[in-house]
Amino acid sequence: MSTYIDIHVIQSVPPSNINRDDTGSPKSALFGGVRRARVSSQAWKRATRKLYQQEMDPVGLGYRTKQVAELIGDHMATLAPAMTPEERAERAGSVLKALGMKLERKGRSRKEEEPESAFESSAYLTFFSSQQLENFARLAVDEEKPTRKQARDCADSDHGLTVSLFGRMVADDTSLNVDASVQVAHALSTHAVDTEADYYTAVDDVLEGDTQRQDSGAGMIGTVEFNSATLYRYATINIDQLIENLGDAEATARACEAFLKGFITSMPSGKRNSFANGTLPEAVVVMIRDDVPVNLVGAFEGPVISDGGYVRSSCEALAGYAEELAGAYGSRPIESLVLRVGDKTVALESLGERVDLSELIARTGSAAREAASGPAT
Repeated sequence: MSTYIDIHVIQSVPPSNINRDDTGSPKSALFGGVRRARVSSQAWKRATRKLYQQEMDPVGLGYRTKQVAELIGDHMATLAPAMTPEERAERAGSVLKALGMKLERKGRSRKEEEPESAFESSAYLTFFSSQQLENFARLAVDEEKPTRKQARDCADSDHGLTVSLFGRMVADDTSLNVDASVQVAHALSTHAVDTEADYYTAVDDVLEGDTQRQDSGAGMIGTVEFNSATLYRYATINIDQLIENLGDAEATARACEAFLKGFITSMPSGKRNSFANGTLPEAVVVMIRDDVPVNLVGAFEGPVISDGGYVRSSCEALAGYAEELAGAYGSRPIESLVLRVGDKTVALESLGERVDLSELIARTGSAAREAASGPAT
């Protein structure tokens, strides 16, 4: 029997551009025949990672980077301080090549006066945990020419929280892949949304009032696009996959709690200095299931209509759809918890027990711990 933790979020975001496309416009999508505001899953996953990294032990975290060899070299500098940077770079590269990874001499952009790094970069971004990087470093110090098996042993253990949650894909060798235990949907507005443009001007403080030197008009003009929306956000955690990746029930519970808090309270950082758009969700519903994960976005296939706002009608649509779906398929969560703010969210009371954030996290962690521990004997 598999265990899934489904997280459903209703959150209003004021004028903002937290996730933009290649033209600078807020991302959007057609759903239910109308244009919706959209925030990509990648944007919210990164925001979640950045938030929980502030509170977690660095040993359990991971890095998504092309500079893997350089990070291994940093650990080697502590383990073998007598090694030159060139020796560390060569040995770190040997470990990654033993894994089957392609390396290239591109690296990061540097100032002209700075010497080129001795470390090669990987050809693509990849995830490794802090502990895995240290294991690679120990191998590089001990073995000048490590074998594939030795390198693989380092990559197949100690995945840590980040890699265990979000997985790892290595294009050159799929056997190095780690299946993600978390799925995150693109956030969509529950209603139709139009993109607007802000025409702005900036005044030169030094030339202001100087009629001799200041040209007519502003020192700078431009436009920035934005929208505002009430979003439906969804993510699910596969507890079985998470325990397989981490190998420990307590670590699984901690990872679940860290992701839950990070996903609920984070906000992608795009244009935040321009819009100060940081909000917290009006409502969160956590459903613990033992069948299959269920995204409830179908509640908004028909865009909700404003009744002086979208939160109330969004919560009513979500609650009604969840109940109808459970009745039609005979599938209900084994436990459901509701965090909500204000009377506009009262419709969600029918879905589960009302709790605050700390209790929501603690009880979800307990459910994950129990599921990861297996049936009592």
